[in-house]
Amino acid sequence: MKILVIKFRHIGDVLLSSVLAKNLKEIYLGSTVDYLVNAESIDMLTLNPNIDNVYGYDRKKAKKLCRLFNSLEVDDTKVKKEVLKDLFQTEETPYIEPNFWCDYGYNIKFGKKFYANHNLTILDVNTVTFGDNVMCGPNVQIYTAGHPLDATERISGLEFGKPIVIGDNAWIGGGAIILPNITIGNNVVIAAGSVVTKDIPDNVVVGGNPAKIIKKL
Repeated sequence: MKILVIKFRHIGDVLLSSVLAKNLKEIYLGSTVDYLVNAESIDMLTLNPNIDNVYGYDRKKAKKLCRLFNSLEVDDTKVKKEVLKDLFQTEETPYIEPNFWCDYGYNIKFGKKFYANHNLTILDVNTVTFGDNVMCGPNVQIYTAGHPLDATERISGLEFGKPIVIGDNAWIGGGAIILPNITIGNNVVIAAGSVVTKDIPDNVVVGGNPAKIIKKL
């Protein structure tokens, strides 16, 4: 298991939360514990033997780029592409209708000919990988982030991130929600309003909450 602890508070709060790493290692044997913090907090955590990786990022950058993208005029096509390249740190430019929101941007990897209708939200505290020719309807939500069920752990600020992989030629219907740690196969159709809680094999249509196979293609 890979555990990501996200702390964007003051340096003192980050230092106090770092004692959690030892407990997490003991509870989840064999796990890796990573920290994502503001850049000024990196040095104090790098020598902690219970923390495997420390990442620094200014989360505000992604929020600012999303706001800029959403504010652009319809005809500002060239500017939109440049904003998305900066946000995703990639040369592969997806076609995304505003509004669009994400946490970091650089954790999202697109295949060729990606299209998303309005109001796509991706919480990318872990990686989200799209294959080629993926289509998303309006109001699709993709979450790699989650929180512990235990209230004490949850209110301490602990958050985990698990990856999502979406295969080639997938069509994700409007209002669908994809939860963490999901792999979706090739040529899959996800019906509007579905909540995907488990992996989906190739060549099927799924629907419902939780999403179940309703047709093989």
